Amino acid sequence: MRSTPSPRRPVKTQRADAPYINDRVRFPRVRVIDNEGQQLGIMTSREAQTIAQEQELDLVLVSPDADPPVCRIMNYGKFKFEQEKKQREAKKKQHTVEVKEIKMRYTIESHDYQVRIRNAQKFLAEGDKVKCTIMFRGREIQHADIGRKLLVRLAQDLSDIADVQQEPLTEGKNMIMILGPKKVQS
Repeated sequence: MRSTPSPRRPVKTQRADAPYINDRVRFPRVRVIDNEGQQLGIMTSREAQTIAQEQELDLVLVSPDADPPVCRIMNYGKFKFEQEKKQREAKKKQHTVEVKEIKMRYTIESHDYQVRIRNAQKFLAEGDKVKCTIMFRGREIQHADIGRKLLVRLAQDLSDIADVQQEPLTEGKNMIMILGPKKVQS
């Protein structure tokens, strides 16, 4: 006769990155700092939790590696909100570098070349990288040397505001060079 297995209770797992707050702070003695930044001294974690509950705040473990561990009495929800707000502000101010592309043929006329130069200058001024592509069709790939000269000329014309990050390189029927904005010397 087979016995039916007993139903197992789900094991309660705690996230490894979850902060140590209130009841999760389980050290025999902790150094406590109050909401204004004043040290309250070394006490048991139960006493510190009682003080935090009286002030209707949270006991948060700040430095577990210290001897004894350091806890702070604070409004954890407000603290977490302020941290997220700072991260959002930093993300807004952060500039992501994009790669903009200018395409041309090796038989480009001088006016069209000047338009490509102006576009590249605008992209570089915005802090973006510029991918310069020369397209070859059919047998035109035989004139790759003319395309390389054109890319070198482009790099020389933009040398005051751009550095060559990738030398002219042939990929299939295209020749590609990447320019980046010049680093500002301080």
